[in-house]
Amino acid sequence: MAYQTPITIKEAIDRIKAKHYVLPSIQREFVWGTEQIETLFDSLMRDYPISTFLFWAVDKSKVKDFQFYEFLKNYHEKDNQHNLKLELGDDRDIIALLDGQQRMTSMYLALCGSYAEKMPYFRKSSVHAYPEKHLYLNLLSTSEDMEREYDFRFLTKEEALPTDKSFWFKCSEILVIDADDILEYLMSHDLTDSSIYKKEVTKFAQRTLSRLHRCVHDVGTISYYLEKSIELDKVLQIFIRINSGGTKLSYSDLLLSIATAQWTKRDAREVIHEFVDDLNKIGNGFSFSKDQVLKSCLVLSDFSDVRFKADNFNKSNMEKIEEAWDGIAAAIRTAVELFAKLGYDRDTLSAANAMIPIAYYIYKNSIKENDMVHAGGYAEDRSAIREWLARVLVKGTFGGQPDSIYPGMRQVVNANLGKFPLAEIIEHYRGQRKSIAFTGDDIDGLLDLQYGKGKTFAVISELYAGRNLSFNFHQDHIHPKSLFNRKRLKALGVPSDDIEDYISKVNSLSNLQLLQGTENIEKRASQFEGWVMKAYPNERDRNTFLLSNEIPIDQSLAIVDFLEFIEKRRDNLKLRLKSIFKVKAEDSAS
Repeated sequence: MAYQTPITIKEAIDRIKAKHYVLPSIQREFVWGTEQIETLFDSLMRDYPISTFLFWAVDKSKVKDFQFYEFLKNYHEKDNQHNLKLELGDDRDIIALLDGQQRMTSMYLALCGSYAEKMPYFRKSSVHAYPEKHLYLNLLSTSEDMEREYDFRFLTKEEALPTDKSFWFKCSEILVIDADDILEYLMSHDLTDSSIYKKEVTKFAQRTLSRLHRCVHDVGTISYYLEKSIELDKVLQIFIRINSGGTKLSYSDLLLSIATAQWTKRDAREVIHEFVDDLNKIGNGFSFSKDQVLKSCLVLSDFSDVRFKADNFNKSNMEKIEEAWDGIAAAIRTAVELFAKLGYDRDTLSAANAMIPIAYYIYKNSIKENDMVHAGGYAEDRSAIREWLARVLVKGTFGGQPDSIYPGMRQVVNANLGKFPLAEIIEHYRGQRKSIAFTGDDIDGLLDLQYGKGKTFAVISELYAGRNLSFNFHQDHIHPKSLFNRKRLKALGVPSDDIEDYISKVNSLSNLQLLQGTENIEKRASQFEGWVMKAYPNERDRNTFLLSNEIPIDQSLAIVDFLEFIEKRRDNLKLRLKSIFKVKAEDSAS
């Protein structure tokens, strides 16, 4: 590996445009935000070192052996986060960037492209949520940020309009301006006019623009080493070493890149990125990542070692995964469809890895998606999976390092093909650190769960296990939270001494229920007692509703009796949860 003569930013950009500089498949996605890019350019202007780069020289005879990608030019947080695959011929050598992608992409994007990220308070689906922004430099004054000297900012065209305190120079224009043209540019925009600007301001504008031109065109900013080995193993080892600090490359990024290099019929990177995007659109949306998909591949392929290790992504393993990919993907998708049907989404599924054992069960039993999610013949399995999911989410089974869970799950599933073996799984892990059996103390802990937590939804789902999954259900406060402030409670006749106690208990499990979406909208902030009488004027229907929600029919529903209501419902829920989670008498007594 030899140190090379530094090159300018302009030279590097020209080589990116010519597809001479490319990204190898082992590179991660672009992850820098606008502030990091702005700070990088401030560093360049102040002659701060930005560290060396590492390039990999790939001979034209070897180009076809690897997969390469373009540098990202126009970043869009929703629609364009991924680098495009390059189809390169074998008629010329190329240079692949091993270290420095974030810096190099930032310079290329800032000087040739754009950045669009979601604006606060806008819906993700809004066409106005992602305004296109370009990098600008203020030629009239320094930065207000104490950490920076030069005022670089990503702005929209409208935000970049001149003001009394700012003239925003679009940084991409520096690529086409000659040094001799700088004064002419300043004059054409009145930046040398002493009748408009003070003398020190015009000097600052000239110095700043000249300095930017020098940074891009004249200074050998890109210092780099060149690796000439064509051995993939050596390149990967170098890559792992150099990416052990900074904005760390996740190991799954590297493993996905290895898979991409090993798959022969498909592009693993494109296939899995697209698959993850599709998974996260199911139901009300999830937040699965390629980590869960890659781990699923290892688990569903029955590899004895399912850890994220480069050795586990060898050629033979990758061939097996590629061959089985359609079945693996279908099982994962079916598991996620089932989770959505059970009411889970990105906010309530607190452990995404919980999907993997369910996908394994579906895969080993060759269950079709429609059957698993809808068919009556799988109703018992759906019920068992719902309970299993509630148990593992509440217990935090998939926290920390869950790799030890998968071998045992596979063993139990394979020994009980034809059903989801909930009872056998509980017994298999009983007494172990990852046990999903419940004791009386566990039930007491569940009763203290609060509104909005993933564990809370898991418990409520079990309490309402008989609900019709064809309807959309909302997590609802029985006594509306909007009533629980000092002024309103006092106006409703609640004694002053009880108000703090009221407020502390409004979000507790004992005041929560699952309510069909249309009913919840109708209920809104109505007092519970009045809403029940109106919604269920028939006494028998009303009593059925109350009992189905673990509310005694002789219990006062008035808000002035809220504390008594909470206490009695807590007792009811405790008995119900002990029954649901099959707490043994000796466990309950302890």
